[in-house]
Amino acid sequence: MKTEEPIVILEDMLSLLGIDGDVEVQDDNTTPVLNILTNDSTRLIGRGGRTLNDLQYILNRLVFETDPDAPKVVVDVEGYRQKSKRQLIEQAQQAAKAVREWGDIIELEPMSSYDRWLIHQEFKDDPEVETRSVEVEDSFMKAILLRPRRD
Repeated sequence: MKTEEPIVILEDMLSLLGIDGDVEVQDDNTTPVLNILTNDSTRLIGRGGRTLNDLQYILNRLVFETDPDAPKVVVDVEGYRQKSKRQLIEQAQQAAKAVREWGDIIELEPMSSYDRWLIHQEFKDDPEVETRSVEVEDSFMKAILLRPRRD
């Protein structure tokens, strides 16, 4: 699949939404990131990044319709995902500090599957802290438990 295909689809989606913006590709050799540069970023990001996640989901579904073997693309707006990722990792690291010092089990707030994956990746090789996704009552999202490793 060519990176141009998702860009064209995303630009069409933005046009249909009435949002003026440019799409730049940031390819980190693993997953192409389509970063939208716009003055209307809050509309595209939505509360807690939900609108951005929905936009990314729809784009990937449309791309897969034309090419079932296409790699997944990440959609970002003005670098929001990078900032959010840094904050999420910092929050998890602070919680892990308490796990290491006190042996506490700490449950982070419910989050998207992508955010949970980031946390799991952050601690997958940690000798003292393990992570586990858990169901959250009255929520469609899961949370992460950080606890002392029990190998």
